[in-house]
Amino acid sequence: MDKKKPKALTNRNTRYFYLLALAPFVLLVALYELMPLIMLVIDSFGVDKKPDIAFSLQNYEKIFSALSYQTAILNSLKITLISTAIGIVIAFLGARAAYQSRGRFRNVFLTVLNMTSNFAGVPLAFAYMIILGNAGVLKQLAAQYGIGFLENFDLYTSGGLTLMYVYFQIPLSTLLLIPAFNGIRSEWNEANMLLGGNSLHFWGRIGIPVLLPSLFSTLSVLFANALTAYATAYALLMNNFSLLPINISASFVGDIKTKPKLGAALSVVMMLIMCIVILINNFITKKTTKWEKR
Repeated sequence: MDKKKPKALTNRNTRYFYLLALAPFVLLVALYELMPLIMLVIDSFGVDKKPDIAFSLQNYEKIFSALSYQTAILNSLKITLISTAIGIVIAFLGARAAYQSRGRFRNVFLTVLNMTSNFAGVPLAFAYMIILGNAGVLKQLAAQYGIGFLENFDLYTSGGLTLMYVYFQIPLSTLLLIPAFNGIRSEWNEANMLLGGNSLHFWGRIGIPVLLPSLFSTLSVLFANALTAYATAYALLMNNFSLLPINISASFVGDIKTKPKLGAALSVVMMLIMCIVILINNFITKKTTKWEKR
């Protein structure tokens, strides 16, 4: 019995050591995530012009009744859904190419993906202005050689903004999907070929169903990434295009007057949209996982 006590004490000391090591992380989460989130929700029920009112739904009524805020939400959802859909399709093809390739090409491909995935925000907007702006390089070449669709392309519209969103969605989603392809065994493709199937049969009946949980998880990440993107859109269009992140920023740092309570409500609406998407993603993932087990 005496010999077991030091072991028990050691396990207890180890547990205390791990808890002590986690304390700084828990403190950071509480101070920089939980407390701001709680304060944000509390502020969203206040009124900017009447600080004595502690609880009111006026901000939420204004968001869902004013045309400007409805347009901002719809524009954000539209650009987010389009860029996410295009990004996941191209990323699937890119991740498949990386999965099927070996050696130097794969290393170079991954290096390019890592580099381009970090190229976003103001530098990305500036690069697109140089290439596709009103006096951009490609626009000048298109005017010289008579390429109509490129010459008439307007970067400073929702179409140009969507193109930029698609650009930074593709590298991120490809990097997220590449590890998922490692779960596909070569024996499955060999069995498919022995049974007379082709590549279309394999990916339609085996490959894509196996990848569905990873695909839906990547979709949720892309959705959140595009919905909350601010720097790229603001650098390109500033306040000339109504988006939810731009309206939130304008509420806190407005040129004329700030509306922090309204900005808090807009932030809560954005978080609710993201939570709904995550819940839908989790539901679909559970359904696909159960289907695979059957």
